[in-house]
Amino acid sequence: MSQRQNDQTIADVGEFALIDLVREQLGTSDYVLVGPGDDAAHIATADGTYVTATDILVEGRHFRRDWSTAADIGRKAVAANLSDINAMGGVATALLVAFAAPGDTPVSWVTDLVGGMVEECAKVGARIVGGDMSAADQVVISITALGDAERPVTRSGAQVGDQVAFAGTLGLASAGYGALSRGFRSPKAAVDEHRAPHPPYAAGPAAATGGATAMIDISDGLLADLGHVARASKVAIDVDPAAFEILDAVQTVAGALGGVDPLRFVLAGGDDYALAATFPADATLPDGWTRVGVVRSGAGVTVGGAPWEGGVGHKHWT
Repeated sequence: MSQRQNDQTIADVGEFALIDLVREQLGTSDYVLVGPGDDAAHIATADGTYVTATDILVEGRHFRRDWSTAADIGRKAVAANLSDINAMGGVATALLVAFAAPGDTPVSWVTDLVGGMVEECAKVGARIVGGDMSAADQVVISITALGDAERPVTRSGAQVGDQVAFAGTLGLASAGYGALSRGFRSPKAAVDEHRAPHPPYAAGPAAATGGATAMIDISDGLLADLGHVARASKVAIDVDPAAFEILDAVQTVAGALGGVDPLRFVLAGGDDYALAATFPADATLPDGWTRVGVVRSGAGVTVGGAPWEGGVGHKHWT
């Protein structure tokens, strides 16, 4: 490690530079078909393959117990992981759950949390098959999901001329966070989506079958996550701002927050766990997918042909 790296903190370098530094140390093997850098890894086994992903939720960072019920938090924790498998064109089958919490946490809160997890798992037919528990100063939930993907779709396959599309809902969860942050408990559609999202679980496999060339789930914001696709595929992506329907609840929150541009929630908000994908220019989009842009030569993501000045999404350690 250089002296400069030794002097830097993880807040100095940021999440993605830190990931790059870690990846340099990991190596690979014949069993690793797709390694770090996508929504999920693709691993070979003696009798087949599987895809696997992990996510961590930290109290105060990803959820607040005064905003969400235990069941909501359980659903959200599971949804974040099922969404990663979905983004590879797969379906999750099993989850491992690691849970840490203060000793004064009510047992009923934990059982409600698990109830929410089981409810979300049932949407794709997955089961919780094991895990671990520990004491901690705050609630921490870490989940590893495993699943099957007949044709895993990575972030690196977008081609110049491809159409860009999304499936699911954009803007509701971040609008809900904005409302809750100001002490509001409405509009209900936005607040509820922040508490427990509704990923489009059927859309990932449908996109893989429909010829998607690249895909990612939208957890940090559409522009930020499309930026990962552009970087991995070595292309540029332009998004058409007129292609999006802005939901009434998003417009209501934008107005209540002092005239914020509602498009900011759609383009730069996260936590909806929608999907974004690229498809060949002549492909018919699967049901539930909406065209919102095009892949071009170059680098980066633009909106209507110009840089977006309204923020690009969530960043850790900022």
